[in-house]
Amino acid sequence: MKSLFLYARKSTDVEDKQVLSIDAQLTELREFASREGIGIVAELIEKQSAKTPGRPIFDAMLKRIEAGEAEGILAWHPDRLARNSVDGGRIIYMLDTQLIRTLKFPRSWFENTPQGKLMLHNDFGFSKYYVDSLSENTKRGLREKVRRGEFPGRAGFGYLNDYRTKKLVVDRARAPLVKEVFERYAAGDATLDTLRQFLYERGLRSSTGKSVGRSFVSQLLSNPIYYGHFLYAGEVHEGSHEPIITKALFDQVDAVLNRRWRYSPAEKENAPKALLGLLRCAECGGGITGEIQKGHTYYRCTKKNKAQRCRQPYVREEALATQLSALLQPYALRLDWADAMLSRVKEEKRKVAQSAAQLAAQKQAEIEKLNLRLQRLLDSFLDELIDRDTFTVEKAKIMSQKKTLEEQRTRLMAGRADWLEPFQKWVLAAKNAGKTAVSGSLSQKRVLALEVFGSNLVLDGKKARGSCVKPWSFLGENLQTGGVVPVAGLEPTRRFTVPGF
Repeated sequence: MKSLFLYARKSTDVEDKQVLSIDAQLTELREFASREGIGIVAELIEKQSAKTPGRPIFDAMLKRIEAGEAEGILAWHPDRLARNSVDGGRIIYMLDTQLIRTLKFPRSWFENTPQGKLMLHNDFGFSKYYVDSLSENTKRGLREKVRRGEFPGRAGFGYLNDYRTKKLVVDRARAPLVKEVFERYAAGDATLDTLRQFLYERGLRSSTGKSVGRSFVSQLLSNPIYYGHFLYAGEVHEGSHEPIITKALFDQVDAVLNRRWRYSPAEKENAPKALLGLLRCAECGGGITGEIQKGHTYYRCTKKNKAQRCRQPYVREEALATQLSALLQPYALRLDWADAMLSRVKEEKRKVAQSAAQLAAQKQAEIEKLNLRLQRLLDSFLDELIDRDTFTVEKAKIMSQKKTLEEQRTRLMAGRADWLEPFQKWVLAAKNAGKTAVSGSLSQKRVLALEVFGSNLVLDGKKARGSCVKPWSFLGENLQTGGVVPVAGLEPTRRFTVPGF
């Protein structure tokens, strides 16, 4: 009775899609062994692709055969043993040297003769050809998807794979979360660690049930797929999927990332940070830091100026917040006047929309020029005038410029007047300033105080004071009259105009 190793293998790759399962292979092989009177030394099962060498169970089996534990191998088909030239060559060489004396296959004929080894060599060759052809066909299909603007991979956070259309679709439940992550980071206050905590609180967990890693957040913030492009094979491609954010927001986040790339300080969970970066010391000009003592948050000068001894005392957060409220309240714009200004802004935007088509046409002409540059760049690459690295870098630059122009064109077609946006934003901030000063959170007060006072706020003897910046200064100049007078147009009816716009 011949003693053989029973070897069954199936991988999860596409190459094995039509192959019998492990259980089915074992059933057929056991029946074949019983019918042919073959003794089974051991049943060896492997779940790994044979496209490349390096299968641990297969390699261990050949060593055991070299040690004389069995005469050969029983497998369902030769392609279960090898789909690459290295493993196939090893088996044929071991047949030549009589280390393997026989191979048995229910689905293929083999005898240890020159003709039998030729047929086995052909079987291994056809198996390798099938895998190579399948790989090339798969890559060709992926390249075609890329040309159509379809992302050829698994959907990331915020998107879903539609298995009916084979396209990328927006995950309506998580897309707002992605947008909020970008907006928080673009504002400059959030860090990778605070965003990890934010995502954890919104239900996003790692595979171990913990918060996602900092690398996950970093990759999310730098992935162009969220504004409509995607990376494939090291190149940026224009996608046909629906973007979650605008290119402008992505660029804002990218600017913050570039400013912070040198470091990313870890934050303690209980570190006071609501009002940090808002004030400086009036005595020595040093920064203001915060610390927790006996359950309360205190702010004080860092006292890092060695040339001057600073004697400024601590101030509690509650007292400082009250002072900020008092400082901000005078800069609230009357609601009726704010509404009149916003109404005038709306009218101006309507007028601007009438000429937007011409400007949009100019943007379109610039886009067409970039398309020609992309084509010339591709021609240069195909003609081997430039190397692949140069092609990839230049292509990414041009596509980034193109996306920016496309968004500008879209805004123009929608009738947006970008030059009015800062004024409208200021009016809205001034309209809500009173509410923020009275009932806003510390973070909201800090944001408003930075807009109103810039870097002019100082802490002097437990008191916050400072001068406002333009255009908020014109509100302060008219406090004696109770605020800004009603307007008929964008500028007030009196002698002054709005500074800074």
